[in-house]
This record gives sequence, structure tokens and C-alpha cells, in this order.
Amino acid sequence: MRQKGSSFNRSFDYLQKIIRDSGPVAAASYGLIGAVVLFILLGYFLDTWLGTAPWLMIVGLIIGLGSGFYELSKIIWKR
Repeated sequence: MRQKGSSFNRSFDYLQKIIRDSGPVAAASYGLIGAVVLFILLGYFLDTWLGTAPWLMIVGLIIGLGSGFYELSKIIWKR
């Protein structure tokens, strides 16, 4: 049982607040990484299929960075 006003109670509540507040930021960073990896892999497979290496992979990198930063900015400016 937790006592009201104890140092442990305040520390635990503060830790919960930090974890709760960091959730959207963590999701945004995973979204950025995921978008970049997804579009690079898509570009790589299209390059190997069409024989246009490395151009479509570079285009995939640019599109992945653009879409990842767009999602990141939506979360940052939402606050």
C-alpha cells in the first residue's frame, strides 16, 4: 500500500508522467525510422528488378525522409 505524500510515491508518479509524456515522441522516431527503411528497401528491390541501381534506392531514401519528417512534425506541432 502506498502512503500519500511519501518520497517514493512522488518519485513513482513522476516516473509514470515522464514515460507517459515520452510515448508520442518514441512513436514519432519509430515512424521516421520505419518510413526510411521501408522506402529504401522498396527502392532497392525495384532497382534490382529494373536494373537501375542505385537511383530508385536514392529516390526511396528521399521519399522516406520526407514522409518520416512529415509524420514527426505532425506530432511535434500537435503539442
